[in-house]
Amino acid sequence: MNIKPLRDNVLVKRLQGESKTAGGIIIPDTAKEKPMEGEVLAIGEGGRDKDGTLIPMTVKVGDRVVFGKWAGTEMDPDHVVMKEQDILGIVVAA
Repeated sequence: MNIKPLRDNVLVKRLQGESKTAGGIIIPDTAKEKPMEGEVLAIGEGGRDKDGTLIPMTVKVGDRVVFGKWAGTEMDPDHVVMKEQDILGIVVAA
């Protein structure tokens, strides 16, 4: 997807959800919930405070992030554009 987000917006690609339960039951696509985790594909330059000073982005391209269920605007089933403040956290490898 070729979108360059503006200001403090972020383009996120949703990660695929599980297609099986722990017990081995296959979940059909119509019953799956949308994943709330994704990978950052593109970011804007950052927001501005009331004085006009640029506030740099916290997330960067390639970060794996967790976001709210209803966050952002869907561009297609796999891509979402959202404000950086809608991102709940960055997944850190243990």
